[in-house]
This record gives sequence, structure tokens and C-alpha cells, in this order.
Amino acid sequence: MKIEYVKDGNVISIDSARTGMKYPAVSQAEAYWEGLRNGRVMPSRSDVDPRGISNILEQSFILEKIAPGMAKIRLAGQAMNDILGMEMRGMPITSLLLPEARGDMRIALERLFDSPATVHLTLKSAGGFTRSALDAQMFLAPLRDDQGRTTRALGAIQIKGNIDRAPRRFNISKMDVKEILTNDVSEFRDKSGSSDPQTKHPYLQRDDMVKKNTRANIPGYLEHTEGSDLRQNRHGGQKRAQPHLRVVEPE
Repeated sequence: MKIEYVKDGNVISIDSARTGMKYPAVSQAEAYWEGLRNGRVMPSRSDVDPRGISNILEQSFILEKIAPGMAKIRLAGQAMNDILGMEMRGMPITSLLLPEARGDMRIALERLFDSPATVHLTLKSAGGFTRSALDAQMFLAPLRDDQGRTTRALGAIQIKGNIDRAPRRFNISKMDVKEILTNDVSEFRDKSGSSDPQTKHPYLQRDDMVKKNTRANIPGYLEHTEGSDLRQNRHGGQKRAQPHLRVVEPE
């Protein structure tokens, strides 16, 4: 059920506020990542300092991308180890899930690393004769590695209820994927590590990448302004104008 209220004429969802109250470790991990990001697309793995999340280390973990839609656990807090009753380091993150939920997790991981995006997952584990039902929340946010590639992720998981008897595995009851927004398009990089805003956002193109008189029925298509390609330099010669962005409203 989606719960909203009206403030100053705006409709505001309080789902996130309720999640923060119920799963404070997850909310703290997200706030820590946002603080490290500080307006960038994402922070680097080297920016993460355990002292900054010392009170939620048990619920925190680090992922490494090993293939499209696949990631393994590089570091895991004790809370994650308790879920399966074993050391989770080196295991795929999908090992926490039931087989029918692993396809959804692969989709979430693709979005996490490739968009890039943050991911919130609502998890449920059914109870049984000797085990109570569990509710959990998981947060995932991308990180850059030492080469500037998006191959790491900061995560946190918090469970409500008693694990009782391990191992426990979860279904995904809700997935919330939010693409990361930034005003600095130079932050976007392609898979080879080179900066290029067009790689992830094809509607953003540099002027020198768009041919004159080209038409395209896509939102935010960019085209040259006639006569803007060349400018006179101080010696009377001609030089190339610096690349810039100009948004043209779709017809």
C-alpha cells in the first residue's frame, strides 16, 4: 500500500520515511553513500571507510561485479553470514535468494552497474514449523574500482524477525531501482573507462558528434546551430568551437 500526504500543495510519499524507521541500518548505509558521492555519479571503493559505518558493519557488505547481472560478495558483515549460517565471502549475492527470485536479482544487478542506479529490495522469507517468517530490506549502490570502472557496490541488509535455523533464503516482493542523476555529464564513463556522456545517455550528444541537417524523433535531440561550428581566432584564422550542449524541444 502506498501512503502519501500533502505538504505545501505537493503530494509526498512517506514510504521511504517508514522504511527508515523500520530498517535504520539500511537508511544509514544509503545516507553514507550519498555523503561520499557528494554530487558525483558515485564514489570510489577507496572512499569507503569502515569507521564511517562502524555501527552498521554487521549489516554491511561489498559486492564485486564478475559478469553482466552477476556479483560476488567480497566483504560481508556477520548479519549476512548468519542468514545462511556460513561465511559468505566469495559467494554470489544470489545465494541469499530462492531460485525463482534470482532472475529478478540479475536484472537489479545489471541496472545497478550499467545504468548506474541504486537498488532497494524488499525481501520475504516464508516461515515453517520451526521457523518464523522474516522480512528484510536490502540496499545496493554502485562504486568505482581503482581503474574508474563501475564494478563494486556498497550494500546493506537488515532483517526483522528471528532467523531461528539457518539457512534462510528470500523472495523479492518489491524492487525499487533509481537511476543516478547528476549535472556533471563528464562523470559518465563507458565500459572501457573513457569519459563520454553519450555512452549511458544517448539523448545527450556533443555538437561535434551530430551531423548537420540530421533529424531524429527522440526527446532532447541535439543539433548544430547554423554557423556555430567555426569561430575566428585572434590571428584571423578559423578554429573549431568548443563542444557544448543545446537541448532542442521535440516537435
